Amino acid sequence: MKTATATKQMLMQTAQDSMTKLIPDMELSDRQKLALTCRILFSKGHDAGLAGQITCRTDKQTTFITQQFGLGFDEICADNLLEVDQDLKPIDGQGMANPANRFHTWIYKEHPEVNCIVHTHPTHIAALSMLEVPLMISQMDTCSLYDDCAFLSDWPGVPVGNEEGILISKILADKRAVFLAHHGQLVAGRTIEEACNLAILIERAAKLQLLAMSAGQIQPLPTALAHEAHDWVSTDKRNKVNFTYYARQALKTNPDCI
Repeated sequence: MKTATATKQMLMQTAQDSMTKLIPDMELSDRQKLALTCRILFSKGHDAGLAGQITCRTDKQTTFITQQFGLGFDEICADNLLEVDQDLKPIDGQGMANPANRFHTWIYKEHPEVNCIVHTHPTHIAALSMLEVPLMISQMDTCSLYDDCAFLSDWPGVPVGNEEGILISKILADKRAVFLAHHGQLVAGRTIEEACNLAILIERAAKLQLLAMSAGQIQPLPTALAHEAHDWVSTDKRNKVNFTYYARQALKTNPDCI
C-alpha cells in the first residue's frame, strides 16, 4: 500500500486535491442557489412560518437578493426573489422585503467578506435559545462551528430597528455564526453554499446539544483536533460538494424552484 507511511496532513491534502479535480460544481446562478437554499432549509426544519430571512449580495455590492415577505421558504423560486437596496426598497418597485432584513444591511456594511446571510428560528435552535446558554460544539460532524459561533445573551426585541443590526454585526466579529438567546440563529457565509451548510449544521448542533444535556454532562473536544476538523470541513470546495448533494435532494421534490 503506497500510502501506508503518508502523514495525516499529506492524506488530507490529497483528498482536497481529488475533490477539486474529480467532483464538478453545479452551474447555477445566485438566484437559483438562493431558491434551492430556501427549499433545502425548509426540509431540514427551518420552517417557522414567515420568521427568518435569507439574503445574498449582488455584483453591485449595494443591493441584495432576498425572498418576498409573505412567502415561506417552501414557496421560494428563483423567479420570485426580490432585489432590494440598503433601505429594503425593491429595485423594480414590486413586492416587499421582510422588514427584519434591516439587520442584514448592517452586517453587509460592517463585514465586507460576507456575501450571504441566513437567519431562521428552527425548532431545536429556538428551544435551546430559551435556556440562555451558548451553543456547544462537541461532536465531529458540527465542527464547522467550533470556535466560530458567537453568543448574544440579550434579546433586543422586535428586530426591525437599526439597533439589532448594530448589535449583531458587532458581536459577529470574526465568526461565521451567532446564536441568539430567546430568538434563533444567524449564519454569515462568504458564499451561498457556505451559508446553507452552516445553517443546516447549527440546527443539528442545537439538537445534539439538547439530547446530550438530557443524558448527562457534555464533554469538550480536544482544542487542536477540533480546529483541525473545523478547517477540514470549511473549505470552499467542501462547501460546494455538500451543497450539490443537498441541492440534488431538493430538486427531487422541488424541480420547479430553479
